[in-house]
Amino acid sequence: MSENAQIRNVVLVHGGFVDGSGWQGVYEQLTADGYRVAVVQNPTLSLAGDVAATHQVLDGLDGGAVLVGHSYGGVVISEAGNHPNVAALAYIAAFAPDKGESVSTLIADPPPGAPVPPILPPNDGFLFLDRTKFAASFAADLSEAQATFMADSQVPWGVDALGGAVSEPAWRTKPSWYLVATDDRMIPPPAQRAMAERAGASVTETPGSHAVHVSRPDTVAALITQAAEGRSGQS
Repeated sequence: MSENAQIRNVVLVHGGFVDGSGWQGVYEQLTADGYRVAVVQNPTLSLAGDVAATHQVLDGLDGGAVLVGHSYGGVVISEAGNHPNVAALAYIAAFAPDKGESVSTLIADPPPGAPVPPILPPNDGFLFLDRTKFAASFAADLSEAQATFMADSQVPWGVDALGGAVSEPAWRTKPSWYLVATDDRMIPPPAQRAMAERAGASVTETPGSHAVHVSRPDTVAALITQAAEGRSGQS
């Protein structure tokens, strides 16, 4: 039996432009399987603030947890994952920065031909996605109504959060799993694979948009279960 076999806690961290409600399907899958699941409502104003919000949840746990991050949430878990209650990390179409890296540095030099996320110019220090292009870039595999709702309920993403650099990436000392969304138009799949490989993560690939945690909650929950049980993924 692996050292992770008894993990029953899961902590879910959302990314930029959205809030924790996108995890509902994953939450329902995991709680039905007996996991205790907490969803962090990180403010996405600064990396330090989001790490603090995540630590607040981790502090209240009665044992080890799988700490899960989607998109920018991967930056948060890379820093917050050094908390002693974190036993494993799971990245869902997420940034997995190394020491000194941030979202800003990771997106500074996109691969040739990669789609450019339709991020509007900063407004008073906050970013939004162009709502008319939100569905195509972020949520192409969701219904039109659901993608429109997500576009119209965007959470302002602080420029300071994009620039927040990781000090000591938790994936260097804790086992990691990574789900690559092969149809992602926000974080290019080749970049996801490269970050996963660098982190030594166990990798699973699935068709899906950047909102794969919303469109494929069963697949995401299965990867988190792999992490909880210490099992390798399959590409």
